[in-house]
Amino acid sequence: MEKNRITEIVQYLTFNLDEEIFAININKIREVIELTTVTKVPRTPDFMCGVINLRGGVVPVIDLRIKFGIEIAERTVDTCIIIIEITLEGEMTLIGALVDSVQEVSEFESSQIEPAPRIGTRLNTEFIEGMGKRDDEFIMILDMDRVFSSEELSAMQNADVYTHAKESASDPEQCAPDNALS
Repeated sequence: MEKNRITEIVQYLTFNLDEEIFAININKIREVIELTTVTKVPRTPDFMCGVINLRGGVVPVIDLRIKFGIEIAERTVDTCIIIIEITLEGEMTLIGALVDSVQEVSEFESSQIEPAPRIGTRLNTEFIEGMGKRDDEFIMILDMDRVFSSEELSAMQNADVYTHAKESASDPEQCAPDNALS
């Protein structure tokens, strides 16, 4: 008698940063929106662009290029914001992740996902859930609950938007920190 093998298939939203492809579990994605005006908030981490108004709610927007140490690039028509649900101290919160472009929803079986690479003790790769294999390319699957430290998330969540926010940027491309625009 042949044993039935049950294979779990998980869907991921894939997106580009520079030449690399990343993925986030589709269950963490609320929506994808066009790049919009981002209001800068002083005294926040460099990777935080500011905040947006999403149907009356304030959502912090982070630039994943800056967070991952990738050179800042010019925004294009494909640049967008992925609205992601993350867990902070047991509570769900929304953040917007600025990415170069969104590709597609891809399905991966567990056999197509390798464990996250171990790169010594000096580099923290615990935010990489695994490496998806598709044809001849690897796709870094992110664990968005681990991309940011609790201190970074608290800084984003506790930004006093109403009393410290500057005027809205008139150009949505001004999402990079001021020191990166020179």
